[in-house]
Amino acid sequence: MSLLKAIQQTTQQVAEAISAALQIETEIVDDSMTVIAGTGKYKLKINTKEEGGQVEAGFLYGRVLKTNQPVFVADARNDPSYDPSVLAGKTEELAELCTPIHYEGNVIGVIGLIAFNEAQHHTLIANRISLLTFLQRMSEMLTSKIAEQEALRNWMKTFNQLEVLIESIHEGIIAIDEHGVITTCNQTAQQLIKRDKDELIGTRLASIWENSPMLSVLQSGKSYIEQEERYQLDGHEMHFIVTARPILLQDKVIGAVASFRKMADMRRLAYVLTNEPKDLNFSEIQGKSKAISVVLRQAEQVARGNSNILITGESGTGKGMMAAAIHFSSNRHNGPFIIVNCGAIPEALLESELFGYAGGAFTGAKREGKAGKFELADGGTIFLDEIGDLPLHLQVKLLHVLQSKTVERVGSNQVQPVNIRVITATNKNLEEMVRTKEFREDLYFRLNVIPLHMPPLRERVEDIPLLMDYFISKYRQMLDNPILDFTPEVKSLFMQYPWPGNVRELENAIEYAINMETTPYIGLESVPPRIRKQMNAGEIDISPDVDISLKDRLKSYEQQILKDMLQKYGNSLEAKRMIASKLDIGLATLYRKLEGFELLNNEKRF
Repeated sequence: MSLLKAIQQTTQQVAEAISAALQIETEIVDDSMTVIAGTGKYKLKINTKEEGGQVEAGFLYGRVLKTNQPVFVADARNDPSYDPSVLAGKTEELAELCTPIHYEGNVIGVIGLIAFNEAQHHTLIANRISLLTFLQRMSEMLTSKIAEQEALRNWMKTFNQLEVLIESIHEGIIAIDEHGVITTCNQTAQQLIKRDKDELIGTRLASIWENSPMLSVLQSGKSYIEQEERYQLDGHEMHFIVTARPILLQDKVIGAVASFRKMADMRRLAYVLTNEPKDLNFSEIQGKSKAISVVLRQAEQVARGNSNILITGESGTGKGMMAAAIHFSSNRHNGPFIIVNCGAIPEALLESELFGYAGGAFTGAKREGKAGKFELADGGTIFLDEIGDLPLHLQVKLLHVLQSKTVERVGSNQVQPVNIRVITATNKNLEEMVRTKEFREDLYFRLNVIPLHMPPLRERVEDIPLLMDYFISKYRQMLDNPILDFTPEVKSLFMQYPWPGNVRELENAIEYAINMETTPYIGLESVPPRIRKQMNAGEIDISPDVDISLKDRLKSYEQQILKDMLQKYGNSLEAKRMIASKLDIGLATLYRKLEGFELLNNEKRF
């Protein structure tokens, strides 16, 4: 669409005003020779083409568009370059004065005055200079309207871009004018304030956020960043972290804009980024034994619900991994997974860690207070490990949280609703603790809605080889160590060792062995001393009668033969040739085997 076409209504009004003032017909065409506006017979030609639309044909309007110069035709009927109608002998016009219309250095059209009678003809001839000036002023008026339309279009484009940008921001955005009246906000702001946009815009900020520091920005012109703010509105408590900046025009404050988020979301995000474990699923819990398969099947089934779960089992059986797998397999997996070890936090600090505290609640408390782990877990899962170590007075507060689904910070009388699932774990006998009054019976039944028991490693011996393969692969990569496998003696030892520390002890033993071993195969000398001690005491039998695969037996025997041969014949090149000959293998094959067992010395090969 041409620029003149975009303001066609205004262009027609200008044409009619010129004609009424001068009593001369007016025609305006754009740069494609389309009639945009006209009076008299030209009004009937609007949206048709003049001069056949041929700019290059050399007729009047085409010449003006090409040369960018005004033209006066005094005798139109006898000028063959005036219009194609002259050649056909159908020209009605007597004379015409026309001038180009400019916009940003380009010719965008032509405006012409046309005489159809002698009076008009005389007026054009006698006043052509002043009329030309008049037409140029009319041309400027049209281009100023075009500029205005373009500015409006660009402003609308920018405004729409800003609207999309503001709506795409996950934080709440709210802007006020110099009088503190809300001028705009985004959808997130509506959700956080719980008022519709139409209701917010035009409302004074003070009626939404009473005594908001954002209003002081209008007077001071100074920004503030990430300030904690609390407001009450229609029974709805708002706890935000807010950043506000002034809007300046020629160094004068004409408003302010603020971005804000829920404080709970900010704290939760900070906790997640620094503390939350990676996503886990049930497939990462290693084991195929019946004992572990049963508990995994139960856990997968209950993960879909929201009931509280109590995981029991000895230390090191993987209770924490099971809790994490349940959370990340539940419909809360997008929420936080907060871990609290009730036995690792000093009793004096445990209450404020769990429930949070209000500002100034005790000496050394932060002025703005602190959210507890239950608040951080809102929308997700809280895992209370070693729940048997929770003091009795805190058991009462935990019971209240489970019953009311609300949390009250230390030193505060305000309650904060929380949507949480509670998973607890212990290696203690809670039923016995209930009998001895060390653990509240009512809390025990609240926590033990769904009991899960993690079996000790000694009850799932068939899983030990699988766990050994898993951990050797894990630490081979982590420690960048080319360990290949365990010797048959080590496998036999690990299968018979009782593993009082369960899976955690097995993992630590393998990590220790990989750090100590200097050959491709983990041998007995690299096993932690506490485990070898039972073997040396005769409590564990690693003789060939123990169930070990033929492949492992042959590998161990082959390694021992090569060690004996090297000890007997030496490590020289000649000695290796002799060993290869006696074993009836090629020298290259011998070197490959010695290299695999790390039995090569540093002598050169020829």
